[in-house]
Amino acid sequence: MKYNRILLKLSGEALMGSLPYGIDPNTLSAYCQDIVSVVDRGIQTAIVMGGGNIFRGMQGAAQGFDRQQGDYMGMLATVINSMALQAELEKQGLKAKLLSGFAIDPIAEKTSGRKAMDYLEQGFVVIIAGGTGNPFFTTDSAAALRAVEIHADVLLKGTRVDGIYSADPEKDPTAVKYDSLTFDEAYNKNLKVMDMTAFTLCKENDLPILVFDMNQSGNLEKVVSGKKIGTLVHS
Repeated sequence: MKYNRILLKLSGEALMGSLPYGIDPNTLSAYCQDIVSVVDRGIQTAIVMGGGNIFRGMQGAAQGFDRQQGDYMGMLATVINSMALQAELEKQGLKAKLLSGFAIDPIAEKTSGRKAMDYLEQGFVVIIAGGTGNPFFTTDSAAALRAVEIHADVLLKGTRVDGIYSADPEKDPTAVKYDSLTFDEAYNKNLKVMDMTAFTLCKENDLPILVFDMNQSGNLEKVVSGKKIGTLVHS
C-alpha cells in the first residue's frame, strides 16, 4: 500500500446521490463498501464529511442568517451525515468512532489529534464531524486541520470528477486534466483545489492532496494502492 494512514474528505452533496436533498441510502452504502475495502487492507482511515446536502453556513448567511449561527447549523449538518456514515460502516462490519469539533454527549466526544490517532491504532475508522468547531471555517479547512493533527500520509478529496482540471469540465469541454501539480503551480494557475485556508495548511505542513472521483466504485482502493488516478498536489 502506498499510504498507511489517510484522511478522506467527502462532500455532503455527494451523499444525495440522485435525490434533491438529504442522504441517498444506496450512495451511502456504496461509499462505505469502498471504505471497508481499504480498511480491510490495513489502512488507518479517518473521514471528514461536509454538510451541504442538509445545510451550508454560507447559504444560510445569504438568506439572512447571522453568519456565525449559520456556520454552527452547518456544523450540526456534518454531525447528521457523520452519524449516518458511522451507522452504515458498523452495519458493514467495521468499528467506527465518531468524534467532533465540539462535544455532543452522548453522540460524539470532542476530538483531539492524540485521541483520533489512538482510535486509529486500535483499528477504528475515525469520523470527525463538527468542522473545526469554530465558525468562519469550511469543512475543507477542517479536513486539512484533522489530517495534519493525525499525521496522515495524504488528504484524499473524493469528488464527482476524476481530478483537477484547467476549468470546470462540466461546463468547459476543452478543460485539460492535470495528473500532478505542485502547490505553487496550483496557486499560480488559480485552480480551486480547496479553499485557501485548507490549501495553505496543507502546503505549510507538506501534506499532499489527492483529488479523485469517489463515485467510481473501487477508486478509493486504487488510490491507496498507488495507482495513478486523480490529481496529486504536492510540494
